Amino acid sequence: MNRKLSMAKFGLVLGAVCLGLVPGLSAQSATVTVFATGLNNPRGLKFGPKGVNLFVAEGGTGGTRSTIGKCEQAAPGPGPYTGGFTARISKISPKGVRTTVAAHLPSSQTSPAIGSLVSGVADIAFIDNTLYALKAGAGCSHGLLNTNNGVLVVNPDGSWKEIANLSAFQKAHPVAHPEADDFEPDGTWYSMVASGDAFYAIEPNHGELDKIDKSGKITRVVDISASQGHIVPTAMTELLGGIFLISNLDTFPITPGSSSLFVATKTGSFVKLVSGFTAVLGLAARNGKIYVLEMSNVANGPAPHTGDIVSVDLSGHKQTVASGLDFPTGMTFGPDGNLYVSNKGFGFGPGEGEILKITLH
Repeated sequence: MNRKLSMAKFGLVLGAVCLGLVPGLSAQSATVTVFATGLNNPRGLKFGPKGVNLFVAEGGTGGTRSTIGKCEQAAPGPGPYTGGFTARISKISPKGVRTTVAAHLPSSQTSPAIGSLVSGVADIAFIDNTLYALKAGAGCSHGLLNTNNGVLVVNPDGSWKEIANLSAFQKAHPVAHPEADDFEPDGTWYSMVASGDAFYAIEPNHGELDKIDKSGKITRVVDISASQGHIVPTAMTELLGGIFLISNLDTFPITPGSSSLFVATKTGSFVKLVSGFTAVLGLAARNGKIYVLEMSNVANGPAPHTGDIVSVDLSGHKQTVASGLDFPTGMTFGPDGNLYVSNKGFGFGPGEGEILKITLH
């Protein structure tokens, strides 16, 4: 597998980041306001095709169902999981009013030994005005019998149908270097973007980037574990057609500066672009800058009030533009040029999750 970008493609990466460059733009400060409340472990978020409403994937509140003795469980520590059907997808109006788009989706939580962290719907994406979602909290290893992690299509009436079984794909196509001490048979999918007529999704636990077409066909794009080991890749965004920016969380406890940004292509290239970030869970690019969402920036964390957003320009200069966030888990640009962030994305009670609006100055 070729993991080297040609100079021409590297130039495209830089050009993509520079699209719409505004001379003199400086994100030296930002105004942070609460845009919406009442969410349950909010994760990936994107504006709809018309750019009016914001759609948010929610992890849910887990549940008490167990599959111990019925199938392979996640590694001790995170496992054994328990689960329920409490995840959902919400729509946020321009005035910050939340309504439910789809509900009763699989949601699961880790063992109390590590704090009962919840996973459910991980991310969303649109193709041809149709909403699709990425499930991360399903599967027998997550306490939910007869369910699978995968990609689903959401109908206008809120009903949904699974189009791709990612649990089965991972079991049939193991990565080169899975981490035995942190292994989850059904995976814990995190980010998904639509590119052309297909989706590209990141799975952190196994360490892979996969392509899913609308017919449900799944193909491995990059086995990240093969070259990087267990770096826990998380967020991704598309810089240009076929070129993706990917970040990694790294393992806990947190070591400041241990996360990096990588560039991947649809043809399987995968190279490190820049290092020195911490526990990254979100990415966005606009106006000559990359914006990096750090979930917690302190050693031995995560810890409350230590999330931030760091910008990096083409010279590699980094600037903290917002700080004091509480376990943020997702980020996107709005049509108004503001950043929108899923805040209180884990570790908080039902309804305590929120969406922040970050106005850059």
